[in-house]
Amino acid sequence: MARNYVHTLFSDAARALQAEDGSREAYARMEEGADGIPDQLTAKEAEFIAARDSFYLGTVTPDGWPYVQHRGGPAGFLKVLPGNRLGFADYRGNRQHVTTANLDADPRLSLFLIDYPNRRRLKLLGHGRVVRADEDPALLAALMPEGYRALGERATVIDVVGFDWNCPQHITPRFTEAEIADVIQPLAHQITQLRAEADALHAQLARKNPGE
Repeated sequence: MARNYVHTLFSDAARALQAEDGSREAYARMEEGADGIPDQLTAKEAEFIAARDSFYLGTVTPDGWPYVQHRGGPAGFLKVLPGNRLGFADYRGNRQHVTTANLDADPRLSLFLIDYPNRRRLKLLGHGRVVRADEDPALLAALMPEGYRALGERATVIDVVGFDWNCPQHITPRFTEAEIADVIQPLAHQITQLRAEADALHAQLARKNPGE
């Protein structure tokens, strides 16, 4: 069980509210054994992460404001690295540099990954650092998705502190264009075949009954 995630997030105030609400006993069991050692990613998390084509990234400004940014790319652009780490390439964008500045000041971050069709979500906590292209070009090259036409300017490397799987409640299933195409393609092929068979049958009937 991944215990360090809840242990990291539960403040004394949160625990007090849980006790008041009657949920503290259950959450205390979830925290049992937590000793500050990061939750270790397993094959289950790695497979889930490799299938995602987007995630939400939360950081905090130096003034304490929360900032959430959407990151997207080809499926698997967020990569699991050795040492319980994650990494992704940062492409040229609007050049606001809010997330980069936030991580330079405070490395703590949160990731939120959602699988809408299967109604699953994974939350992660970690410490992130930004690696500029001239600092480690090999790292950036390794994190760039193969064949993806984008200019990588920097890499973000995340040391995972904890993670938690959430329940599927209130996740509305949504499907990408590619996922819909996978379902529709066999049906479209079948329709094409049926039309061809219908045309052949009409032609055969016309030959048998040329005067009609």
